[in-house]
Amino acid sequence: MRMRLELVPLPVSDVDRSKAFYADTIGFVLDHDVQPGNGMRIVQLTPPGSACSIAFGTGMGTGAPPGSTVNGLHLVVDDIAAVREELVSRGADVGEIRDMGGVRFASFSDPDGNTWELQDLTGLAAG
Repeated sequence: MRMRLELVPLPVSDVDRSKAFYADTIGFVLDHDVQPGNGMRIVQLTPPGSACSIAFGTGMGTGAPPGSTVNGLHLVVDDIAAVREELVSRGADVGEIRDMGGVRFASFSDPDGNTWELQDLTGLAAG
């Protein structure tokens, strides 16, 4: 059996603000911004190098009210210091790097409070 996680819907209260945050500040690739009709709008973005995307919009029927939060999404990176520095230079408020026994983390939130962890596992390979 094969299963692939390819899309995570995020509840957001302002689609354009979230699109700008993820595309311009965080550097996700904008895959789609479509309005298929009936008041629906779907924005899909993918982190660079990822097979899994996020999506948000209006009329998507996810059941999560706009502004509710998804917490603890992980973006696995090879060099957490470099990625953190890049995101901070783009205007993201990324927390300090925390070492949790060889696995390092740094967190940030989107404008709606959805939380993300940058995760760097390279300390485990060296140890």
